[in-house]
Amino acid sequence: MTLALLAILGGFMLLVWSADRFVEGAAATANHAGMPPLLIGMVIVGFGTSAPEMVVSAMAALDGNPDLALGNGIGSNIVNTGLVLGFTALLTPLAVHSKIVRRELPLLIVIGLLAGAVFWNGSFSRPEAILLLIGFFALIGWSIFSAIRGHGDALEQETEQELAAYQMSLAKAMFWLVIGLLLLIGSSRLLVWGAVTTAQALGVSDLIIGLTIVALGTSLPELAASVIAARKGEHDIAIGNVVGSNMFNLLAVVGIAGVISPIQQLTSEIMTRDWPVMMGLTFVLFFIAFGFRQQGRINRVEGGILLLLFAAYNAWLITSVLTS
Repeated sequence: MTLALLAILGGFMLLVWSADRFVEGAAATANHAGMPPLLIGMVIVGFGTSAPEMVVSAMAALDGNPDLALGNGIGSNIVNTGLVLGFTALLTPLAVHSKIVRRELPLLIVIGLLAGAVFWNGSFSRPEAILLLIGFFALIGWSIFSAIRGHGDALEQETEQELAAYQMSLAKAMFWLVIGLLLLIGSSRLLVWGAVTTAQALGVSDLIIGLTIVALGTSLPELAASVIAARKGEHDIAIGNVVGSNMFNLLAVVGIAGVISPIQQLTSEIMTRDWPVMMGLTFVLFFIAFGFRQQGRINRVEGGILLLLFAAYNAWLITSVLTS
C-alpha cells in the first residue's frame, strides 16, 4: 500500500513535469515548422494538455481497467470545469474576448450530449468508441479551419505572446518533445499501477479512483496552465485550455479507451451521477462564460459557485463509498 501511494505521488509529479515539457516542445517545433500561432494554440497546446489523460486512459485500458480509463475522462472534465476554472476565477476574474472560444462552448455541450447518447444503452462498444474518435478528427479539422479564418482573434494574440516568451531552438524543441512523450508514458504507467493497487487495497472501485485521484492528477497541467495564463492577463488561453481539453477528453480520451477495451456493462452510476454532473457543470460554464449580449466573463462569485459544485460532487462520491 505504501509503495502504491508513493507510485501515485511520483507518477503525478513526473506526469505534470513531462506534460509541460511535451507541450513546450510540441509548440516550439510547430512554430519552427511555420504553423500559425492560432493553430498552435487550438490544436497543439490543446492536444498537449490532454496528453496525460490520453496516455493514462490508454494504459489503464491496456491493463484491463476500462472503468478507470472512463472515470479519468469524465472526471477530468469535472475537475477542469469545477476546480480549475473555479479556482482560477477566484484568483483572477476571467473575461472571454475570443470569438473562437465562444464558438467552442456550445460545441462542448453537443459533444457532451453525444457521449451521453453513446453511454445510454448501458454499454460502450468498439464501434461507439470509433464514432467518438471520428468526432475527434472532425474537431481537429474544424479547429484547423477556424484557425485559418480566425486571423486577429484574441486567442491568436495571446498565443503569440506565449511563443515569444518561450523560444527555443529546433533541436531543443524536438528533444523535449520526444523526452516529454517518453516520460509521459512512463509516469502514466506508474500512476495507473499505483491507483489500481490502492483501489484494490481500499476496496474502492476503479471508477471512483479514476473520477477522483487519477482525474485530479491528470488535470494538474490544465490547472497550472490556466492559473499562469490568468495571472498574465491571458484570459482566453485560461478558458480555452479547459474547453479544448474537455472536448478532447470526451472524444479522444474516452474513444481511445473504448477502442482498446470495450465495456459490455457500464457501471450504472456513470449515467445516474457522473455524466449528469459533468453536463450540469458544462451548462453552468456556458451560461456564465458565453456572453449573450455583452462580453462573457467568469467573476469571483461564479468561480466560487463552480468550486462549491465541485466540492459537493466529491462529497457525494465520498458518501457513496462510505455507504457501499
